[in-house]
Amino acid sequence: MSRCAAWTGVALTLLLSCAPFFAVAQTADELQQQIDQHNAQIAQLDKEIAQYQTQLNATSAKKQTLQSQLDQLNLSIKKTTASITKTKSQISTTELQIKQLATGIAKTQGTITQERLGLEQSMRAFAEEESRPLVIQLLADENIASVWNDLQAASSLQTAIATHITDLASAKQVLTNTKTATEQKRAQLVKQQNTLLTQQGSLTATKQAQSDLLKQTRSQESAYQAIIAQKKAQQASFEAALENLNEQFKKAINPSQITTPGKGILQWPLDSVRITQYFGNTPFAAAGAYNGKGHNGIDFAAPIGTPVRAALGGTVMGTGNTDAVRGCYSFGKWVMIKHNNGLSTMYAHFSQISVSEGQAVSTGQLLGYSGETGYATGPHLHFGVYVTSATQIIKLGQATKSTTPCANAVMPVPTSLSGYLNPFSYLPAS
Repeated sequence: MSRCAAWTGVALTLLLSCAPFFAVAQTADELQQQIDQHNAQIAQLDKEIAQYQTQLNATSAKKQTLQSQLDQLNLSIKKTTASITKTKSQISTTELQIKQLATGIAKTQGTITQERLGLEQSMRAFAEEESRPLVIQLLADENIASVWNDLQAASSLQTAIATHITDLASAKQVLTNTKTATEQKRAQLVKQQNTLLTQQGSLTATKQAQSDLLKQTRSQESAYQAIIAQKKAQQASFEAALENLNEQFKKAINPSQITTPGKGILQWPLDSVRITQYFGNTPFAAAGAYNGKGHNGIDFAAPIGTPVRAALGGTVMGTGNTDAVRGCYSFGKWVMIKHNNGLSTMYAHFSQISVSEGQAVSTGQLLGYSGETGYATGPHLHFGVYVTSATQIIKLGQATKSTTPCANAVMPVPTSLSGYLNPFSYLPAS
């Protein structure tokens, strides 16, 4: 094969490498059209979700009645359903974008493969010609002008080969970048799928809370108000019992066992934070709540079904449900996590718990969904920080002199008031 023939092979290879692009273009346009449709749907759903949130805010500001509570639950269900639809659309969009990237990868890989084959063929032909001494080529060819023409073609071919090597390297870099983008899209897809699972769990928890409320009240306003009144009355005796520890249970806390306070040691347990009551001697406590001893944690506004997350990685020290003991209105459904820094965190009033005792959890991991079980006259999350070495999970009656309805309820109990720590000493700066 002459050098001219080799150059022709390279040109043909380039022509063939462009051919698949026209077949791919139509598919790419169709994919983009579908992506645009999904994005339009997502934008519309965002508007609907914002409207539901506005309605929820207005409903929560109304006087607390059975109907207002049911209205809040219905709005929460509608909002969560719209969020689920939005997330599904986001997942579909991401899958389409992954297809787009896969198409780009296939196209680029095809270009690289075809150029490499043509380049290898041309270089072999060029090497064969270069291996023949010039004098032999002159003697073997009766037309000296033809030899010189071939030499000129060889020079052009060298330049073309160098250009192709550069193009090949560029195509390889495009392929690498596209692969990286695809991996990022897949990671985003996994995250969206996890979000969808959380939202679906939230919807289930909210529907269950609605069903439980209707069973408890039998749709009677008087029954609903009676439950609230009972919770308020029983909560006072529960708080009094916590302060009235048996002498044999009391234990002094070694200051060295208390982790040095620092902002950001713990993370917020909710994705959206709005505090409704602080730690210690709050105005609510001063008005007579908590037996006048102050609030032993902080409360966050959290509509039923709000995902509750671990403030720090650790091990689930215990879970429970004080509502299982008739007449006991305290923590309701609760979770406590033991951390490796001497702290334990307590989460109360769940509607649904998603972890179990002994389970290892990571920072930000889903623990369950907020509710208003136990002493909660409205949905919220109670969050407490305890000294691990000064806390036991036992029946309340084992630690106190009191015989309240909560005596047989299992819950975390500190050995002294100093076992309660101010969560703001460890949470991020506001």
